[in-house]
Amino acid sequence: MSSFRNDVSIIVLGVMALSLSSCSSNSYHNESYDYSSNYASPNAPPSGNVANFQSYESRLPQSINTKGRKVILVDPNVHAWGAYDSNGNLVRAGLATAGGNWCSDIGRSCRTGAGSFTIKSLGGPECISHLYPRPHGGAPMPYCMFFNGGQGLHGSHPVSVVEANVSHGCVRMQIPDAEWVRYNFATVGTKVIVRPY
Repeated sequence: MSSFRNDVSIIVLGVMALSLSSCSSNSYHNESYDYSSNYASPNAPPSGNVANFQSYESRLPQSINTKGRKVILVDPNVHAWGAYDSNGNLVRAGLATAGGNWCSDIGRSCRTGAGSFTIKSLGGPECISHLYPRPHGGAPMPYCMFFNGGQGLHGSHPVSVVEANVSHGCVRMQIPDAEWVRYNFATVGTKVIVRPY
């Protein structure tokens, strides 16, 4: 019975995460969900998209000029993020779901701001949104890393990390990817480059 309840809880949370988006406000408290579950490998094809899958590493440059700094590159056109070391070499990449052209619940574009930014704050598995879902917030944003006002990189339930730009402005990542970036790569001040759509 407990396994059935866990399965139902995961399905309900997945549906909520897909329909509600969790971006544009940072918080560091959500004890209602266990993010330590085993999700798909970071380089596994997204669910339902196996035929068109190509590795995320192949979607991005293998090296860039980082001017001696670590850089996280987000490209909404190819739905990928990449972590580049201080020598400019790609060390890890994964699926990225950026902001959508239009968010009907707020009546405006939700595109992730293009440009060069730095990470301003880092959170753990308990991050939640204060804005979404409307009107009270509460959507999970594990391992949030804010870089442009209320826009940040964060983990999302697997059904919400898709080959499309549909968030409220944040960059959704697979939870294991967000955890890796948060604890093994990013620091306050790490450069984030978001390519234009």
